[in-house]
Amino acid sequence: MINNRRRNFRPRSQKNNFRRRTGSINSSNSNGLNNNGNMSFNRNGSMNNIHNVEKTMLKFQQLAKDAQSNGDPVLVQNYLQHADHYLRRYNELNERKESSVDKTKSEEKPITQENISEKENISKTAN
Repeated sequence: MINNRRRNFRPRSQKNNFRRRTGSINSSNSNGLNNNGNMSFNRNGSMNNIHNVEKTMLKFQQLAKDAQSNGDPVLVQNYLQHADHYLRRYNELNERKESSVDKTKSEEKPITQENISEKENISKTAN
């Protein structure tokens, strides 16, 4: 038996409402947390990816330029502060990346003629 009727649309529940405890929404045992969607910002790794940080910094710089052209000095300052924050984070990630590259280079043994001759001697004695 083929049923050609369309099903009624049932919207998905929001993530923050998933498996909500029974009781009132504004219960007094909320332990002081303000769940406004910013709780998961630091968990998604966006502040550790250097490309995302650079892109966000450039976005705020562009927003500051746009606000400047619209004549809103308060908004310009706000966007520039955000861009400055991401610039500091970008520099921090660059320093961390450079130090890890320097560390791996210092751990690697440089290839010299002496190292090659040592390897040849070891392979000759093994044969």
